[in-house]
Order: sequence, then structure tokens, then C-alpha cells
Amino acid sequence: MILEVATLDVKPGLEVDFEFAFGKAQKIIASMKGYLSHQLQRSIENESRTILLVEWETLEDHTEGFRNSREYQEWKALLHHFYDPFPSVGHFKSVT
Repeated sequence: MILEVATLDVKPGLEVDFEFAFGKAQKIIASMKGYLSHQLQRSIENESRTILLVEWETLEDHTEGFRNSREYQEWKALLHHFYDPFPSVGHFKSVT
């Protein structure tokens, strides 16, 4: 299992609109091959910052399967205009 961690800085004042759009977008990611689960967490210290945690079966399910899909284009149209700066994304695996 691979954990994708994305830090999402939403433009101030657009947090509610972002969460509404994410409600639609989460159905897209949940339908993808290799998807296991996800969580969206809002920062307590900075209400414009969220982290998206997505569990994938393999790294390639995210980096190749999802990102090269038609569905990713819909995800991108729903969400990418909310970010400033563009999200940083990392992938992690368990060490225990």
C-alpha cells in the first residue's frame, strides 16, 4: 500500500466552494483502479490549508493510472483553480 500525501493551499475565501467541489471530485478518485481510501483534513492553524491522504495499491495506480486518465481531467477541472500555490505531493510506504 502507498500513501499519497498532498498539501492543498486553497485561495482564502474559497474554502467552502472547494469543499463543495471536492464532494463531487472524491467520487472520481474513489472509482479509480487501485484506489483504497482517502481522507481530507483541514488545518487547525490555517483554515485555507488541507491535506489529502489517499491510499493506493501501488504507486503506479496514482502516478500513471489516475494521472493519465480521462477522469483526471475532470478532477483537474473541478479542483485545480482553487490552489495557490499548486499542491505539493509525496508518496510514502510503511516502514513497520
